[in-house]
Amino acid sequence: VGEMNHGLEANGHGKPVAMAKQQQLQQSGDHEETQWYEEEVHDDLKFCYTLNSVLHRGTSKYQEIALVDTKCFGKALIIDGKMQSAEADEFIYHESLIHPPLLFHPNPTTVYIMGGSEGSAAREALRHKTVQRVVMCDIDEEVVHFCRTHLSVNWEAFASDKLCLVINDARAELEKRREEKFDVIVGDLADPMEGGPCYQLYTRSFYEQVLKPRLHDGGIFVTQAGPAGVLTHKEVFSSIYNTLRHVFKHVKAYTAHVPSFADTWGWVMWR
Repeated sequence: VGEMNHGLEANGHGKPVAMAKQQQLQQSGDHEETQWYEEEVHDDLKFCYTLNSVLHRGTSKYQEIALVDTKCFGKALIIDGKMQSAEADEFIYHESLIHPPLLFHPNPTTVYIMGGSEGSAAREALRHKTVQRVVMCDIDEEVVHFCRTHLSVNWEAFASDKLCLVINDARAELEKRREEKFDVIVGDLADPMEGGPCYQLYTRSFYEQVLKPRLHDGGIFVTQAGPAGVLTHKEVFSSIYNTLRHVFKHVKAYTAHVPSFADTWGWVMWR
């Protein structure tokens, strides 16, 4: 997409990839440029989306951000060259993340969301009538502002008086709230790439020493667990599941196919 190449050149696997290509198509005798967004799903597999346009681009202290309009999936949010959500099917990811733990809990009133910058996880949590307070903690204020400005589907969630938006490191915020506990804690974070900002939030020490003490008795934790397809489940899904399984007794893993991710996605829940 022209100059977009520099802003979106890394994929979810941390390897350089040509994120946009131009191809000449003939329509009614005229040559028109077709814009493409390309993402690497696996070393031997790439997925391409035809774009109508690049709507917005930005750079925060931590990440590169873009909002594109795809022909297949509508508006799509891309962070650091990786598809985060698309208008047509983001509900699959966010409903799978939020509703199982909140439905499993007998009376969830307080929810703490780690990450969740676009507001969709908070939106789904606020659908539950028993929920009185949702604390959403994301480290990247610029991404949160970008999403609040450009993703109109979540404006109502951001405006809710039940939502407490905090800009901070999710671990530091939990450590600060030593006297506060939650019914459900949600990990809506980037995948745990070693050296990345979210890596520590997937470790055994974090789960045992920081997260577990912040749950009420009978509380539930759920986290997104990355790609869970035939070719991709060994990247992070298996390790997240095994880490939690060795810390807690009741651990459940589940998956759903997300078309815009071009893969099956995984979540892990425990209580």
